[in-house]
Amino acid sequence: MARWIAVLAGLALVAIAFIAASHVADTREGLVAEVVTLFAGLVGVLLLLYGLVPKRSTAARDATPASPSTRRVGPRSANDLLLGSMGLLVAAVLLTGLVMSGGWQWAVIGALLLLPMIAGCVYLCAAFMTAPQRDWTISLRRLIGR
Repeated sequence: MARWIAVLAGLALVAIAFIAASHVADTREGLVAEVVTLFAGLVGVLLLLYGLVPKRSTAARDATPASPSTRRVGPRSANDLLLGSMGLLVAAVLLTGLVMSGGWQWAVIGALLLLPMIAGCVYLCAAFMTAPQRDWTISLRRLIGR
């Protein structure tokens, strides 16, 4: 129940941020609207993430890993390839939008900000391709963690 309240509150705060963004100007009231936009957007997105990200089970929380270098047992699924390639596609779309709207300088800054995501997506694709055993099925239940 608390998660639904967080989602609704997050949506309301994001809506307030969009409304306040339309009142931003180079005046004192405009600066107040800009602060409201930034804080409402930040808190709204945080509440949305809290409400939408599934809770970890108590068994997973209490379990301690046997060793830090435990390898994954079993074949790699095509979920890794799907997530990695979709992440690379999103990064390409974002960088293309930056090149079209802001130029190459903004695209370089955007690429630096997206570097951890791009590295993670490349890792997922490479881990799937170099795995000794691959499972080519995509399980939506495993993707959403439920």
